[in-house]
Amino acid sequence: MQTKAYAAQSATTKLAPFSVDRRAPGAKDVALEILYCGVCHSDLHTARGEWHGVQFPAVPGHEIVGRVTAVGSDVKKFKPGQIVGVGCMVDSCRSCAACKEGLEQYCDGPVSFTGTYGGPVGGGPNTYGGYSAAITVDQDFVLAVNHGEKDLAAVAPLLCAGITTWSPLRHWKTGPGKKVGIVGIGGLGHMGIKLAHALGAHVVAFTTSPDKIADARKLGADEIVISKDEAQMKAHQGSFDLIINTVAAPHNLDAYMVLLKREGAQVLVGAPPTPHPSPAAFNLIFKRRSLTGSLIGGIAETQEMLDFCAKHGIVSDIEMIKMQDIDNAYDRMLKNDVKYRFVVDMASLK
Repeated sequence: MQTKAYAAQSATTKLAPFSVDRRAPGAKDVALEILYCGVCHSDLHTARGEWHGVQFPAVPGHEIVGRVTAVGSDVKKFKPGQIVGVGCMVDSCRSCAACKEGLEQYCDGPVSFTGTYGGPVGGGPNTYGGYSAAITVDQDFVLAVNHGEKDLAAVAPLLCAGITTWSPLRHWKTGPGKKVGIVGIGGLGHMGIKLAHALGAHVVAFTTSPDKIADARKLGADEIVISKDEAQMKAHQGSFDLIINTVAAPHNLDAYMVLLKREGAQVLVGAPPTPHPSPAAFNLIFKRRSLTGSLIGGIAETQEMLDFCAKHGIVSDIEMIKMQDIDNAYDRMLKNDVKYRFVVDMASLK
């Protein structure tokens, strides 16, 4: 089925109208009309060819909320008219140890998981994402959305920004009595603050911008630290159980390593285009601290996050845009001129 979309034809061309061929639903497929699609930094990096192996034409978008239009004969979990979500993956090998544990994002199959856009990790046929009017997805990679109708646009970024911060919070057992730092107050960071707060942790937000202090408090931060202020940083030395670092630019990781308790962890979820400066070994060795990373989340974990957010009334802070304004939105993202996530109203495609 020919479907309206927006695509980058090359790394140097602006996104423009494009047509993609969506498959008719097979026995295990769910077809949906896309209502809203969040705008992630990954979309920008892909559209502008900033990551290795980008396939053009590129139709980005992996924060999808839509309404089911048809289901295959073997689909039992979803029905036409239901509101659902699709995140960063649309397939995986299903048979490796990671997939069997519900960790599809770490799929150990020959080409790893298949991205909602950009094709399988490791190479393979291109896939086209959520900057489009419709998509067809295997039922195992479709998620139930239980938020109210008025919140659906703001639910879309949960499919990437939400799960990317939820997964490490859950893995490192965030809850009452834990002190959690969130570095950077942007698309990822603002969700990290909201989720850590809702889980009952004492939340400290780190920012270079004093003008974000009031916002951080509204989001749920108990304390805000201006990371350029050495005295403020030193006051927290050796006190954190977990620090989630969302910053997607190279910076000094040691400034945060020394803030961790013995056996604390700094988790990188921001993906800078060039490496961070190498951290000092002694900051790791003497307190058995960990510097580690985390990639989105598995399907079951993503459903858990969506259900938690629906129960607690959590959504992203968004600014709605038309599909035709996407390149301007990318330029504004580079200037941090959004609070805190753009979402495309896909009705604008019509």
